[in-house]
Amino acid sequence: MSARSRRRPGPRLRLTLQNATRSRTVPRVALFRRWARTALERDADITLRVVGEAEGRRLNRDFRGRDYATNVLTFAYEEAEPLTGDIVLCAPVVRRESRENGIAPEAHYAHLTVHGVLHLQGYDHRRPRDAIVMEALESKLLGDLGYADPYADTR
Repeated sequence: MSARSRRRPGPRLRLTLQNATRSRTVPRVALFRRWARTALERDADITLRVVGEAEGRRLNRDFRGRDYATNVLTFAYEEAEPLTGDIVLCAPVVRRESRENGIAPEAHYAHLTVHGVLHLQGYDHRRPRDAIVMEALESKLLGDLGYADPYADTR
């Protein structure tokens, strides 16, 4: 029996990508799937939507009461199996933050996808102790994917 056939399959992921932008830096669905699967702890149906500035701002205002476009929003639905939710990434914000931080847009999309999937599973960073746990897990998962620690300069 080969090592591949002995390996326990990971959680099942059904990922739908909606690209509502003209951005040329939006990664392929296969990359989003790889990033999401790396952070996934249980079966999930996820819609990942990449939006422009106006839609990102509207969603953040309507659902979080903050009148600006943010890099990632996560919406988890019901405590049912499989885990179901939406992750919204704002392409112009991702592009701007990538440029400001001197990182490749792909690496930033990977980080935000992992971050969003962790939020869907109940991880949070509002309290300092929870932030430490979530950020450490993000750093580990991104390292497993071959990306630099996104929090290296903030610790």
